[in-house]
Amino acid sequence: MESETVTAPDAPAPTPALPSLRPALELYLDLHTHPELSGHEHRTADRLAGWLHDHGCAVTRGVGGGHGTVGVLANGPGPTVMLRAELDALPVTERTGLPYASTVPGVMHACGHDLHLAAAAGALASLAAARDTWRGTVVLVGQPAEETLDGARAMLADGLYERFGTPDAVLAQHAAPLPAGAVAHAGHGPLMPAGTTLDVVVHGRGGHGGTPHLAVDPVVTAAAVVLRLQTVVSRECAPAEQVVLTVGSLRAGERANVIPDRAELALSLRAVDDRALDRVRAAVERVVRAECAASGSEDPPDITVTSRAPALTPDPAATAVLRRVHGAALGPGRVLTAPLLGAVEDYAHFGAGGVPLAYWLLGTTGARRWREALATGAPLPPNHSPEFAPDVRTALPTGITALTSAALHTLRARPEAPSDPDHAKAPSRTDHAEAPSRTDHAEAPSRTDHEEAPSRPARPEAPSRSTRPEASA
Repeated sequence: MESETVTAPDAPAPTPALPSLRPALELYLDLHTHPELSGHEHRTADRLAGWLHDHGCAVTRGVGGGHGTVGVLANGPGPTVMLRAELDALPVTERTGLPYASTVPGVMHACGHDLHLAAAAGALASLAAARDTWRGTVVLVGQPAEETLDGARAMLADGLYERFGTPDAVLAQHAAPLPAGAVAHAGHGPLMPAGTTLDVVVHGRGGHGGTPHLAVDPVVTAAAVVLRLQTVVSRECAPAEQVVLTVGSLRAGERANVIPDRAELALSLRAVDDRALDRVRAAVERVVRAECAASGSEDPPDITVTSRAPALTPDPAATAVLRRVHGAALGPGRVLTAPLLGAVEDYAHFGAGGVPLAYWLLGTTGARRWREALATGAPLPPNHSPEFAPDVRTALPTGITALTSAALHTLRARPEAPSDPDHAKAPSRTDHAEAPSRTDHAEAPSRTDHEEAPSRPARPEAPSRSTRPEASA
């Protein structure tokens, strides 16, 4: 986040009266302790389905062919509002030292999806408890496989809107290393770029490490590919295009004295628009094929597009309205402006057919850590870091309030407006999940650095690298 748009808020974080806060906090702690990877979110979906059932929703499981979960809270004729939250975690080993840290080896909620889900669940509970103040339908979508950019398209292809009604508005938020208690909306244009991921296999001819002249070494070829790819952005893209190319994985061989017969690379590409993204992808393929030919590879490389997502541009009208709504609910000093990020989301798919999308960032950094970062210039742990630890005491109630106030604005905007009858009835294809068994209630985290409520800090400039929220894939 740019320093001119991100400063410490002027007032303490709001502490609204939220009856759902304590149960939502317990849900968050449980989800954080038991993360699940993309495509394997069985327990997480169970917890969500139980919560939805307990709060009067008609629940449908397996939407999209995986663990997609949909809860429909019908409350008479009126608008339909969809709340979206993600279920999946990341293959990261947690190093936060928190008492509720992940108990699953090598898996962590390092992107804040547990916070998103708990906030959406809390908002649903708040809306269910206030049914006499609004009319319409609330649809909560628990989306699996966001980190692999597969889940949104799969749920839509399975008839999400046809089965549960096309929403009048879709709402979502994403954790980011901003001051806890604040939200940040997009300025002009996209908030997140378009992105695609590629898997590349470079073929060689295996052999003995002592006789490399009898082999074709794919390790050397892959290394040349990685180095040459660095010029795609620096020499083929204009700086204003804001293109990012990252080689996130390179694997080859098992032993020092064996030349392998293949090397595998995984790449991610990001660009503001699809034309630039397509041009960069073509350049990547050209470089890979040329380096393989230059190395004497006997077989051409395998290049596979494993995922793709369009740029995320929140609806400008909805953004302008929700800035005012959030300013009234949280305080105007807690509504910030976000620049274009480098992260990629599949949320934009939910805007198919012109459905208005609202999307904002949810601050997660406690006051003490924020002040320390401002004073020292030390970077804050970003999303996907093994040390990413949201200040849940402040971020969770803010997230619940932000979603609830945004939903109520739409649900109360047209109380007499006619709607599709399907919006006002429970879907026919439901799976009413049983509530999960009651486990021991987790203790609320103590007020460590992650949980201190913000005080009234001054407005120093933000540290140069610590406040750029990279929020997703």
